[in-house]
Amino acid sequence: MPKMKTHRGAAKRFKKTGTGKLQRHHAFHSHILTKKSQGRKAALGAEVEVSKANEKTVKRMIPYL
Repeated sequence: MPKMKTHRGAAKRFKKTGTGKLQRHHAFHSHILTKKSQGRKAALGAEVEVSKANEKTVKRMIPYL
């Protein structure tokens, strides 16, 4: 069988933790930051775990991560 290709866009957006969980960045943290509170911006800057609903899709896009 041929090798599966990695979705390069997904590879740049997700990373895997040591325990095998997938992490992603929050949206809405790139511009128009003046109206957002410090706490909200801090929360948006943190990485979060990919939801169960999307985990299978992401794993299929990045098989060798």
